Amino acid sequence: MTETQTVADGITLTEEASSKVKALLEGEGRDDLALRVAVQPGGCSGLRYQLFFDERQLDGDVVKGYNGVNVVTDRMSAPYLAGATIDFVDTIEKQGFTIDNPNAQGSCACGDSFH
Repeated sequence: MTETQTVADGITLTEEASSKVKALLEGEGRDDLALRVAVQPGGCSGLRYQLFFDERQLDGDVVKGYNGVNVVTDRMSAPYLAGATIDFVDTIEKQGFTIDNPNAQGSCACGDSFH
């Protein structure tokens, strides 16, 4: 089982995910960026996740740190992401970040959006 750590307003970041984020930031030579996790309208199921590096701080942001990684969630996205787990997988079939969200009632076949 993957060891996890709770971060930004109820989001859980696995050890694998935090290590990958840290490695990507080190590769960019930037220590001023945070991992922003947001929910935006779009996709075939209504809402889609966004994960990106951000240097901005917005009013109402929730910022938590873990293992040298700052995770930021805006106040509008936080209710949709409470209890979600972000992991990083690297297998023959799939490589990338995954989000397991108990708030998602359903998702599209590609897994990029939910409702």
